[in-house]
Amino acid sequence: MPKIIIAFLGAMLFSYVLTPYVIKLAHRIGAIDVPKDDRRVHSKPIPRLGGIAIFGGFFIVSTLLIPISREMMGFLLASVIMIIMGILDDTRGLGAKTKLLIQITCALIVFVFGVRIEFLTNPFDKETGMLYLGILALPLTVFWIVGITNTVNLIDGLDGLAAGISAISAITLSLIAYMSNDITSTILLVALAGGAIGFLPFNFNPAKIFMGDTGSLFLGFALSVISIEAAIKSAATLAVVVPILALGIPIFDTTFAIIRRANAGRPIMEADKGHLHHRLLSRGLSQKQTVIALYLMSCILGASAIFIAEASMKSAMVVLTLDLLLIIYGVFRLKILTHTQEEVK
Repeated sequence: MPKIIIAFLGAMLFSYVLTPYVIKLAHRIGAIDVPKDDRRVHSKPIPRLGGIAIFGGFFIVSTLLIPISREMMGFLLASVIMIIMGILDDTRGLGAKTKLLIQITCALIVFVFGVRIEFLTNPFDKETGMLYLGILALPLTVFWIVGITNTVNLIDGLDGLAAGISAISAITLSLIAYMSNDITSTILLVALAGGAIGFLPFNFNPAKIFMGDTGSLFLGFALSVISIEAAIKSAATLAVVVPILALGIPIFDTTFAIIRRANAGRPIMEADKGHLHHRLLSRGLSQKQTVIALYLMSCILGASAIFIAEASMKSAMVVLTLDLLLIIYGVFRLKILTHTQEEVK
């Protein structure tokens, strides 16, 4: 327990102290987000690269508190590559195909170093309780890592949104890991949450700095990789559902965006103003109110994930059904699957 507390407070402190220096660096090298279209909700240039501070706090604490195993080495190596890609994208701009290729490469690195989805818990198999994936382990692992990496990146549309949602998701997964006596994953997750929270005072509305792709891609990547050990491989009755609920807001928002664009005959990677935070803003909520509302939604899904991780099959199914009904209600209430006249390409 002392290591867990130190990891959280240490990462938070380092991130908080590093952020002002990152702001100066961003101004010096011209890493500034200038609002160029009406999808952006800020009206003046804001420095980015805040992900450097988040990663710095996480990296310092995790390497000091956790032995460098083979899996840890692969994760840190891939994380550094992800951060470098984010910095290049925030300063010079990288094409979507280039970023996707690098993300797949990072996923392959952690797979080669031993972090992989080799099996899923199968509550219907009374004999082994497992569903072994065999040759499907590689594509499923890559799909999960690349998918979650991009979902966090796509919700980074309001001040403090991605950092806060990532922190809530990390804390949720850390509690699940702790209940499973997985101390390594717990330390990594609380360090990740601490790094994001230490950055939030500078990123919450009105933001003094954005995390940029440097931060959102790293946070998504880290959550996807650590959740493989912390939740997907846990002994939960519905283990595969646990990380999906813990990362619910970015996962569902991205899924609905893909469906919405496909139904409209538009490229699924085309940007629009149909994301959940855009819908809430259009309902008259302020930036702060929208972000806090999404924090609360994430906490509800996180609490459900924690309950399901320890619940019986029957109880888990009841909670999961209630969650799905609430999500369906929200989808139709906010018309998330339909395009509006205000949406832009």
